[in-house]
Amino acid sequence: ASAVSSATPQSPAKPAPTAQPNPPTATPPQVATPTAPSAQPAQHSRPSATSQANGQTTERVFASPLARRIARERNIALETVQGTGPHGRIILRDVEQVAARPAGSAVATTGVPAAQTPTALTPQPAGDRPVGGLSVEPMADSKVLALYQEGTYEVVPHDGMRRVIAQRLTQSKQTVPHFYLTIDCVLDELLRARSRLNDAAPKDGPRAYKLSVNDFVIKALALALQQVPDANATWTDAGMLRHRHSDVGVAVAVEGGLFTPVIRHAEMKTLGEISNEMKDLAARARNRRLAPHEYQGGTTSISNLGMFGIKSFDAVINPPHATILAVGAGEKRAIVVGNDIKVATIMSCTLSCDHRVVDGALAAELFNAFKALIEEPVRMLV
Repeated sequence: ASAVSSATPQSPAKPAPTAQPNPPTATPPQVATPTAPSAQPAQHSRPSATSQANGQTTERVFASPLARRIARERNIALETVQGTGPHGRIILRDVEQVAARPAGSAVATTGVPAAQTPTALTPQPAGDRPVGGLSVEPMADSKVLALYQEGTYEVVPHDGMRRVIAQRLTQSKQTVPHFYLTIDCVLDELLRARSRLNDAAPKDGPRAYKLSVNDFVIKALALALQQVPDANATWTDAGMLRHRHSDVGVAVAVEGGLFTPVIRHAEMKTLGEISNEMKDLAARARNRRLAPHEYQGGTTSISNLGMFGIKSFDAVINPPHATILAVGAGEKRAIVVGNDIKVATIMSCTLSCDHRVVDGALAAELFNAFKALIEEPVRMLV
């Protein structure tokens, strides 16, 4: 939301026994709502509940619980806030706009809102619209705490990493239309190739390496994106960004959250180079020593929970990526080969896709290319 500055700054009016009307001031644009006729001039454009007791009139201001809490924390009188929510209801955005105004801005503080200028109806942001008559704002902290007996919990404040993770993943699920595909990959040939390559690898020196299954997964996804370039893209309103290289982010769990360091140009690197670079990035991620350029950007992501014994799961897309690959554990399963039942090591993978960028058939083409590379790993060596 953009800040709206007042046309004629003035000092806040001092309360007096008999309040005098303030000079008109510019206020944030708002749609006037009909009010019932009354004997007195209307002083508030937002809806209010009025009751009389002992000859005195009291007025109730309609505001969301979150807006009330933030207003209370920032010492903002709700009577001075112009509501832009449904039917003039005060929502969080309105309180934040008032809090963001400079101290010298002309803001009504006497309880009598300034005069409004009629404006054209403008659509509300999706996050502020009611759904089925219910508010889409998060449950207020006070309501959450009321569900639990005091003394049965402790409040652990959010650190910066947890807040960023929460913000980005909430944004992803609210703005990115996800769909999911799952496929099973036979790992036996890959495991044999991995064993032979590790046995032949130098044990010491700069050329030493020790390959993991995840190194093959990174390489296979990078090559698959080159084979299906339409899936190696990013959505923008101006147009689709078609990426020339496969920059693969890999989720690394750290205390209190995760980092996603990026293997740049992964399609051009050998398995040994990918393995050593990934080990270095993961170690520095756990010590929180990554530079921003090492975990920003990328064209896709991988989240591997196989080492924890997870069979399969759905991962949340990390914007601006259009895909993320969720990798499960390799486990022995019975499969049908021709007319025979055999035991094979199977790894289940789930691909989460941004439907704005990748349609179902395109995602299937990408996933089949990935599966072919995993099941015939010799194709990654040329």
